[in-house]
Formats: sequence, C-alpha cells, structure tokens
Amino acid sequence: MISFPGRTKERLPSKRMVLISNREPFSIRETRQGHKLEKTVGGLVSALHPLMGDLHGTWIAWGPAEHEEGPSVKDLPPDLHPGYDLVKVRLSRREVINYYNEFSNRVLWPLFHSFIENCKFLPTSWLDYKRVNMKFAAAAIRHSRPEDFIWVQDYHMCLVPRYIRQERPHQDIAFFCHIPWPPPDVFRVLPWKEEILKGLLGANLLGFHTRRYVHNFLRSVQEILGIQVDHRRGIIYYRGLQVSVKAFPIGINWRMFEKMANTPASIAQSQRLRQQIGIGSDTVIIGVDRLDYTKGIFRRLEAVGRFIEKYPRFRGQFTFIQIAVPSRTRVEEYRQMKQRIDEAVGRINGRFSEHNWVPIRYLYRSFPLEKLVPFYLLGDIAMVTPLRDGMNLVAKEYVASRSTQDGVLILSEFAGAADYMDEALIVNPYDKEKVADVLRVAMEMPLEQQVQWMDKLRAKVMKYDLDWWLNSIIRRATERPDLEGDEPVEEREPLPEFSDIWLRGRPAKKTVSAS
Repeated sequence: MISFPGRTKERLPSKRMVLISNREPFSIRETRQGHKLEKTVGGLVSALHPLMGDLHGTWIAWGPAEHEEGPSVKDLPPDLHPGYDLVKVRLSRREVINYYNEFSNRVLWPLFHSFIENCKFLPTSWLDYKRVNMKFAAAAIRHSRPEDFIWVQDYHMCLVPRYIRQERPHQDIAFFCHIPWPPPDVFRVLPWKEEILKGLLGANLLGFHTRRYVHNFLRSVQEILGIQVDHRRGIIYYRGLQVSVKAFPIGINWRMFEKMANTPASIAQSQRLRQQIGIGSDTVIIGVDRLDYTKGIFRRLEAVGRFIEKYPRFRGQFTFIQIAVPSRTRVEEYRQMKQRIDEAVGRINGRFSEHNWVPIRYLYRSFPLEKLVPFYLLGDIAMVTPLRDGMNLVAKEYVASRSTQDGVLILSEFAGAADYMDEALIVNPYDKEKVADVLRVAMEMPLEQQVQWMDKLRAKVMKYDLDWWLNSIIRRATERPDLEGDEPVEEREPLPEFSDIWLRGRPAKKTVSAS
C-alpha cells in the first residue's frame, strides 16, 4: 500500500480526497460465484487505486447510462471492497460520442500531442464537452465537503476546476495533466483556447510531467490570456487566486515490477516465450505500446527494416517483438493506422525473412501485467520511441524489471521520460538512419556498459517512484508550502563515453545524448 512520510500522513485524514477521472477504476461483474471486481487496465488506475483505498475517499468517474445500471460498490462483500466509494456520472450515448470520442480524443488528444492535422473541430462536440464537465463538477460538489481535497485528472476534465471554484471559492483543487502541454503556437489553434485555460486556472495547483510542459503552459496563459505570470516560481495570479504550476514526473511502483520479475513463474514464462513465439536468435528487442499514432510504431518498424538493410551481418541475430494493445478500434484513423502497421510488418518480414528466422513478431493484443513482465525479462533491448508522449511508463517498467541490471533502453527524445532518463540511448524517432545506427550501438554494447547505465537508470526509477509522485502533489496541494525545486533536479554528469567505434569504426565523441 502507499505510504505517506512526514507531515502528509498526519494531515490527510482531515483532508479526505475526492478524485475525478474519465475512466472508472474498476468494473463489477456478476458471476455464478457472486460479484467480481475487475480493475481497469491503465497507468492512472494502477497509481491511484491503492491510494484511494488507503484514504477511504471518493472516486468520481464516467459510468454507463441510467438504463444500464449494474452492480455497485455496496454490492461487494468486505473482502472485495476497494476501501473507497465510487460515484458514476451517467452520460447519454450522444454525450459519450461528443465529449469523449470527438472532443477529448479527436481535438485535445491530437492537439496536445502537436498533431494538428488530426484535429476535428466541431462546435457540437465542444458543447457536450462543457456539459459533461459541468456534470462531473456537480457530482464533485455533491459528494465532497469544503474541507476536502479535490484532485482532477487529465485532459478530459479541463473545465471542471473552474466550475467547482465558482461554487467553492476556498476549496483545495489540484489538476494533473498526464499528456504533453503543447507550445502556445500549437495550442492557440484551438477555437476554445481561452475557455480551456480559464477552466484549468480554477485549480490552485496544476501539475505536468516535465518543466518543458510547465513552460509551455505558462507561456500559453501569458500570451493568450495576457495574465501576469511568474515564470521563475511557476506562479499565475488569476482572479485573486495564486495558481502554482509545477513539474511532477509520474513514477511507478518499482517494487511491484521487481518482485514480479523475480518470481519463478515470470522467469519460466520468459523462457517459454522463446519457444512459443519461435525465437531462434540470441538478442530480443521489444516494443510495447497502445496502438496510437503518437507512439511511432510505424516509424519504429521502418527503422528496424533500415537496420537490417544497413547492417546485414545482424540478420538472424535478433528478433523484434512489437506488442500493440488495441485502442479506439471504432475510430477510422486508428483502423487505417492498424492496416498500415500490418502491411509494414508483412513487407519487412517478406523482404528479410530467412530459413528459421523472421525478424518481426507482431502481437496485436492486450496483456495483463503478470503476462507483460516476462516480455520485459525477455527483451535485451527495449525500443520506446514515441513521436510524442507525456511521460511513457513502459520505459520505467522495463528498467524496474531488469533486476539483473543488464539490458539497453532506446528512448525517444520526445517522451517526457527522456528529460529524466538520460542514461538511455536518446534518439529522434523521425530520423530513421540514426535510429538504425543506435540500434547497432545497443546490439554491440558490452555487458559492463549495460550494467553501468542500467544501474543509474534503476536508481532514478527507485528514487522518483509512485510514492514520491503522490506525496509531492498531495503535500503541495494541501499544505501549499512556499517551496522551490521540489521536482527532481538531477545534475547532468557526463555519461561514460561510448564511442563511434560502433558506428564508424573509429574513436569519436559520444553522439547520442539527452536533449
């Protein structure tokens, strides 16, 4: 369970938490043996489910329509009860389509990831986004007290802080954005940009994963709303409220991953996977992603193909396993993307496969965590190369699972994790040639070098873990300390040099570095 060191633990019992998110943390299914609680798959739920159980708070989330009412938390026996209340905001089918599918996923998601060409600006979707945000705010007010701490999660709820603030001027409200915040020149494309910014400024604490996103948000507020901003301290003065804007990079429960990786079942499953997938090569490269255009799967496949073409001596020496978790399967853009990836896998395998060797193994399905960790154990190299990502927890999960301290992480400079994990091999996923070159570096990296860098990566993942993230946000939101620098600031000591001997056959300065 989550632990709360110092003053946070003493203060929280009088600061009951009300958490608001789009996704519900679990569903309740009726079986012949009785009701069964099934936890929702996702990083947000994994992070906050145990916390809410410790605090006995209230979680407010989107639920089915009224006529689809199912079992509630009250129906669960004590041994299955999560330890907190779950309030479901009922949405009509039209609201789900407009608020979630159209505005959240076809406006804010692509815009915040700087994919403007994917945005579909429809006034009807904006109106339902506002309406649904009002519903969530009303539910929060109805199920909270003025002395509670209300924590709003992610881009689906940008207007909720303002709506709550209008009714509760002195409420402690925090908002955390789990995806990037774009530069102001990108954000200003949004027709309703002023309302989104004003909605967020209803919170007294705004959290983002990186300082870059904090900087982008502060500039957006200053340039679009013309509001006074203290860039050095990360403070916005708005309508008598002092809004603190800070970077809180989310961590993971590394102990859980390390423990799972060391179980006999995980180790045995990792060994079985070689036979099940048909891996006949020495080195295994893995990619684990939700199927989304931001994850860069197609470009990663192209880079693997270029690697084989550019360095033919590695044929037969590696297998690349790409796990793609189905996502938004009803959206046409996602169906087209899946077809494009399917074709790329077929094309590369068709061109380069040899007797008893297929370079790419493509697994289009979801894996529960206990089935995913064996893949982390199997992967000598992990390619985490999104085109844009708020943080990317796969990078941290892979590192936490490598208790043997070997393995190489190739990480996109456009993932938030790259700001903190500069012992990875940092690449530009748009540069196919460089990614192919860096893949060669990873293939030839000596074990001693792997251990040296993995040890530093693991130290960071352990230090800035899930407990640290939760405690930092809760302390700042509920105690409002006048602190500076409470986000991780690592001295960027030079990494041990690896030379271009692996790239060009002659010594040179290190060429792959953190941005």
